[in-house]
Amino acid sequence: MSMTSKDPLHGITLEKLLIELVDHYGWDGLAKRIDIRCFKSDPSIKSSLSFLRKTPWAREKVEALFIQMRQG
Repeated sequence: MSMTSKDPLHGITLEKLLIELVDHYGWDGLAKRIDIRCFKSDPSIKSSLSFLRKTPWAREKVEALFIQMRQG
């Protein structure tokens, strides 16, 4: 009997999630979908990770977009 998580984010790091979103939408596409300055002004994975780790509301939006992208 195997235990599988129903959490769509199970086993996915925030960095991996962000890289997939950037690969799919690009920084401009992310900035259009989620109005966060770290996606608009000199965006980088490192600066975005730093912001998202300390800003729960922004992380929730990014995670929701990732789930939507994966389901679509």
